[in-house]
Amino acid sequence: MKQDTNLRNNLKSIRTRLGMSQQDLANIAGVTRQTISGIESEQYAPSVAITLRLAKSLGCQVEDLFWIEQELPEITAILAKPAPQNQQLRVSLARVGGQWIAYPLIGKDAFRQDMIPADGEGVKQNADTNKLQIRLLDDNIAALHNTVVIAGCSPVISLWAKATERWHPQLRVQYNFANSMSALYSLSRGEAHIAGMHLYHPQSGEYNIPFVREVLGKREAVLITLGFWEEGLILKFGNPLGIKTLTNLVEIGATIVNREVGSGSRLLLEQTLEKEQVPFNQVLGFDNILYSHQDVAQAVANGVADAGISTASVATAFGLGFIPLRQSRYDLVILKEYLEEAPVQQLLGTLGHRLVHSQLEILGGYDISKLGEVVATI
Repeated sequence: MKQDTNLRNNLKSIRTRLGMSQQDLANIAGVTRQTISGIESEQYAPSVAITLRLAKSLGCQVEDLFWIEQELPEITAILAKPAPQNQQLRVSLARVGGQWIAYPLIGKDAFRQDMIPADGEGVKQNADTNKLQIRLLDDNIAALHNTVVIAGCSPVISLWAKATERWHPQLRVQYNFANSMSALYSLSRGEAHIAGMHLYHPQSGEYNIPFVREVLGKREAVLITLGFWEEGLILKFGNPLGIKTLTNLVEIGATIVNREVGSGSRLLLEQTLEKEQVPFNQVLGFDNILYSHQDVAQAVANGVADAGISTASVATAFGLGFIPLRQSRYDLVILKEYLEEAPVQQLLGTLGHRLVHSQLEILGGYDISKLGEVVATI
């Protein structure tokens, strides 16, 4: 059957994530390899029977594999507060008093700071171990079993997690904020299913892989790309000090805020300073430590510092200037033993979906062309 021009699929991304070749999937689903190739290239629309067999073979739902691309509606809304007119604008929407209201997702408003509801209450802790007896506050044990824990520092993770609720409303994603090395150690200690990281290893010229090998040792893991983001100096809007490089920043006596040891932002700062042969102690504010991309951006926006290291998307969210230093690959590190768990499969299955793509595409400075690709198996 000729392909419906509006029919889309992410068969290839799910297949490759599971380590299957086209022939492997064809054998399991009882079709030809040419059929798989035609579907993946969107030259062929499968029958209902083939669609069901493919979903069963990949252990997912039909809607995880296929969807109809539709023209999205447009509405007119009232801005709840002034917003820049010269940059891409992300908004949340609500219907209030018979009209649409648009709330700009700028600065702190771009990040959720709600108190997290508790699942239970600690009632007794063993003094000799780290074990804690907990009284649950809800009898929905299934929700606890259906939780995927991600440790990482990218705001993209929360966007991805929120988008998955549309297809898997019973799936919970617990996002624990942690810098790259802390996230990796959390994965190693069995405290998370997935670790997010963006660390460059200059000796090998690789991202993340050498650090994963060092921390995980002989444990098997898969690295899946969540995207490439522009990292660099964030500055006050309009760059009033005329900063062009880190060397220039030091020469004019500008101040920075730094990130903690183990973060990708700090590693980028140190590696760039070493490349430009600038001693760390000559950088004003080098020891002024903050613990998130948002905090760094807020410090620059409030005038606490002249500059800091973060990403282009965070700079855009806060209406700040940006000087790119490097495009970094942000990977998800997953232990192989977790790949067979249904909640993890459900979450990873959404990486190829259009709604996830659209949320990430409008961030600015974030390249999703390799989203969902397996970059290494360790």
